[in-house]
Amino acid sequence: MPHIGPHVTLNDPAFIHDTAQLFGKVTLHEGSSVWPYVVTRAEMHEIVIGARTNIQDHVMIHVAYGGPTIVGEDCSITHRVVLHGCEIGDRVLIGIGATIMDGAKIGSNSIVAGHSIVTEGSEFPENSIIAGSPAKLVKTRDNTAANLMNARFYHMNALNYTKGIDRLTAEQLASLQP
Repeated sequence: MPHIGPHVTLNDPAFIHDTAQLFGKVTLHEGSSVWPYVVTRAEMHEIVIGARTNIQDHVMIHVAYGGPTIVGEDCSITHRVVLHGCEIGDRVLIGIGATIMDGAKIGSNSIVAGHSIVTEGSEFPENSIIAGSPAKLVKTRDNTAANLMNARFYHMNALNYTKGIDRLTAEQLASLQP
């Protein structure tokens, strides 16, 4: 059974794995999903997870001394990501093992490459491709379609997992194609 603290607000998330640990003022919006071994802690400010956003295995989300952590709609926060007091726009994909630090802002439709470190106070506009340590803007491109497809894939998985199904059907996979 997941640990869901008394200050957590669940606005009809699609799936919360049994190993998830949600502490403090955390809000999960409709269709969002929280996968194995996710930890969220919001002792001072709040954590908000947007509709249909997936928080994948081993992600750690915390707030900063100076502010909350806000994640937009239809985002994919992939395996082992750390989000710390930052703001993530809608339809953003944060790659495996990336770290986004205090006060950083990632614009909608962006991609943060795996293992990137987005340093404190960094700001990136919409449609950015961000990579490196420290992370830098490497290209500008509208990533909406690809990021949305990934979020939809995880949303389907979440709905299936709530029914005890751990594989997508051929019809579900076909529906993801543009």
